[in-house]
Formats: sequence, C-alpha cells, structure tokens
Amino acid sequence: MAESAGHAAVDVASAMVTVPIAPLDAIIVAPTLITLLFGSVLLMARKRPETQAPLGIAGLLFLTAATAGILARVVTGGPLTMTMGSWLPPFGITFAVDALGASFAFVSSVVALVVGVFASRGLRRVESRYGFYPFLLLMMTGVCNAFLTGDIFNLYVWFEVMLIASFGLIVLGNSKEQLDGAVRYAVLNLLAAAFFLTATGYLYGALGTLNMAEIAIKLREGVPGMPINTITALYILGFGMKAAAFPVAFWLPASYHTPSPSAGAVFAGLLTKVGAYALLRTLIMLMPSEEALYDTFLTALAIGTMLLGSLGAMAHSDFRRILGYLVISGIGVILAGLAIGTAEGLSGGIFYAFHSMIVMSALYLASGLVGQLGGSQDLRKLGGLYGASPLLAGLTLTLVFSVSALPPFSGFWAKILVTEAAMVDGRWWLAGIVLGTGLLNALASGRAFTQIFWRGGPVGTPDGAEKSVPGEIVAEDRAVLFGSLGALTLMSLVIGLWPAPLMRLAEAGAAGLLDPTLYIRAVFGGAS
Repeated sequence: MAESAGHAAVDVASAMVTVPIAPLDAIIVAPTLITLLFGSVLLMARKRPETQAPLGIAGLLFLTAATAGILARVVTGGPLTMTMGSWLPPFGITFAVDALGASFAFVSSVVALVVGVFASRGLRRVESRYGFYPFLLLMMTGVCNAFLTGDIFNLYVWFEVMLIASFGLIVLGNSKEQLDGAVRYAVLNLLAAAFFLTATGYLYGALGTLNMAEIAIKLREGVPGMPINTITALYILGFGMKAAAFPVAFWLPASYHTPSPSAGAVFAGLLTKVGAYALLRTLIMLMPSEEALYDTFLTALAIGTMLLGSLGAMAHSDFRRILGYLVISGIGVILAGLAIGTAEGLSGGIFYAFHSMIVMSALYLASGLVGQLGGSQDLRKLGGLYGASPLLAGLTLTLVFSVSALPPFSGFWAKILVTEAAMVDGRWWLAGIVLGTGLLNALASGRAFTQIFWRGGPVGTPDGAEKSVPGEIVAEDRAVLFGSLGALTLMSLVIGLWPAPLMRLAEAGAAGLLDPTLYIRAVFGGAS
C-alpha cells in the first residue's frame, strides 16, 4: 500500500472479513432479493389483474424455498452470517440468522404462501388490481428480514418496511371501516416505532455499535453509567405495543377485523409475532440481566395480556373481533414463556408462536368463508352454516380445538410446554392462569362455533327451524379456498401428532438465545 506524504499507511485487515463466504451461504440474502424483485414487478403490472395472483404465488413459493434452505443450512451448520462490504462490526451491517430466526422466517413464509393461494380466489377484483400481492410481497420483505438481520437499527428499518406495506393492505377496499381501523393501527404502531428508535439511539450512544453480537458482548461485560434500565423499558414498551401486549393491545381487535380475510390472516399470523420475536431477541440474548430485573413486570404483562384476550373474546359477538382477542391471548402465553426465562419456558413460548402463526391465520381464512356464506361476522345474524358447508364446519371445529389447546392439535403441546415450565420454576399460579385462560378461549371459540354452525339461523329463529343462508361459494373457487384452509388445518394436526421436529427447533432457538456463543462466533468468525 502506497503511503501519502506525511501519513503512515493504515492496515485495515483486522477490521475486515478476510475469509470468503461460501457460495451457498449467500442464500441468507435470497428472501430480500426475491420479495423486492417480485414486489416491484407486481407493482409495475398492477393494471393487469390477471397476472397478479400467478406472479404473487410464484414469488411466495420462491420465498418459502429460500427460507427452507436457510433453515436447513442453519440446522446442519449453525448460525449463518453475511457482512455487507466485508467490514466487521461496528462498521459493517450484518445479516445473521440462527435457529430462532430461521424457524420464524420459514413458518412465516409457509403461512404467507398458503394465504396467497387463498387470496387468488378470495379477493375482490378491485383488491387484486390495487395491490394485494405487491403489498404482501413487500410486507414479507420486512417480516423475513426482521428475523434475519443482525443489526438492531436495521431491525427498526425492516419493521418500518413491514409497517408501510401493511398500511397498504389494511386500506384495500377503501371502506369507512377500513380507514378507521387503519388510523388506529397506524397511530399505535408509529408510536411503538418511536419508542423503538429512541431506545436504539440511547443504546448506540452508550455502546457505539448497533450490531447485536457486539451489543451482547458489551452488555455482558458491563458498561458503567449506561441507562440500561431506561433502554430496556423503552424496548419492552415499543415491542409490547407491536406485539399487542397488555395494556396497549386494544388497537388490534379494533383494526384487524377491517381488511380482507386474506390480509387479516397474515396480520393475525405474522405481524404480532415479529414484535414477540424482537422481545425474545433483545431481552434474552442482548440484555439477560435486565430480563431478570423486569421478571415481575413481564409476568404481570403476560397475565394481563392473557386475561384481556380471553375475557375480550368472551365478551364480543363479532367473529373476527373474537379472533383478534384470541390473538392477544396467545401473545400472553408467549410472554409467559419469556417471563419464566428458562430454556423450557422459552421453548414453550417459541413453540406457541409457531402454533399461533398457523392456527390464527387459518381461523381468519375461515372467517372469510363464514362471511361469504352467512353475509355477516355478527354471531347474532349467523346460523345454519353446517347445512350449507359441512366441510367448513369440520375445518373450523378442528381449529377451535387447536386454539383451545385440546389434543391432538398443535395448541395442546404449546400450552403443555409453557405450563410445565411454569410449574418446574415454582410458578403454580402462572401455570393455573395459562390453563384457565385456555378454558376461557375454549368457551369463547366454542360459543362462536355453535352459533355460526349448529344454530338453525340468526337470533329469533324458532327451535328446530332452519333458515337458508344468504351466500354461497362458487364451485370453481371451492378447491382453492378449502384447500388453502385445509392445508393450514392439516399442519396443526400434523404438529399435534408429531411435535418432535418443531419442538427441536423451538429448543434450539431457546438455547441460542440463552447462550449466543455460536451466534457471536459466526458474526466475528471471518476476521483474520
């Protein structure tokens, strides 16, 4: 290296990644490239509605294959990283994925693919023309990259990408109800983003780095005078709002019932889980001592969220609002696993997140078919749908069993893991609340099922009488609509009958949070 006059040459090799990345490891950026490419093409083709579904489903299929490849690579070879520009932290921006992030990305992609297929027959033409598939692909850019990034500021960036695209999805249709729901959704989520950004600014000012691996190292070593309690509280508040945790959860049932069933399905299945994932990542991997300090607060947060969700579901008579409260109750179970903080508790919370992503998405799709047949989501105006569609009744009942944590479905094992972890940790009362709210969820979802399907007609229909339902499902659409709903329902059943593979992923995710040595080594392993 030539020296300029009066200046010594600077050796930057120690700050560079000097080991070339294996070609197959470049798959870590594939989700970004796929979603941005297909999302852009779909936006350009927005005036050709006939191309939207085929291109959108193709993009989601490639995304699912990419995340499956990432998961397989992480399971066999450990955490996977790529640093942009070959600069080591704190200079380079890093993509870093371990078992937890890879599992969340894969399950999210599978759910989005199934919903995309459902939407090909379940959307109105105007929703397809004005951007459902491009918004969905761009939203998945934010969702997947939130799970794959190794930089906490870029986690904020991907949150915002996800948020902007979800704004587009929630207002498709342009009804007054949708705009009202969008305002509620936007205000609370933008406020949460402000808390997130403020906490990240404090963190960068104290540590001089935004790389998660380096943050974990520095916080374990201790930084005198750092306002760590303030930072932790801001992260809990920001991510708690995004996850719809008590007491800042009321925006969810006030907004998730307004978009199309397809959009509602990806919202219910994926968006709150990104907030839950961020809480797990920051509190357990980055700030373990602060998680212990806030243990009582997190426990209260979990209990409040479970009770709010279960009691809200019992109180409402609108099917999709009931489902919104069931989403909130599930977030409470994940928070209970986080509050317990042991390997068993975290595994249970992570397993429950996977279960909820699948089952709540399926229930929102079922609500779309209920609305198509019954012409309403109001339980008082519904009834007799068993006669109109025994298949829909059977699939919905299966999902009701799963969300109620009954065997042999996925919800059963998720609740068992969290309950057992609470009892092992000596928190019998927390285990009782987990089980008690599960019973309330069973009553709420069972009440909705019986009134929609078993009752002969709307309120006022004489006993023994049956009224015809006002809507129908077009024959050429049935295979796609019921096939999509059946695929998610079958996943819940398969997980319930064979939980071991998903349980191993949840355990590996929990282990990586509690001991991030392999994650840190992967991030800095390219140095000479």
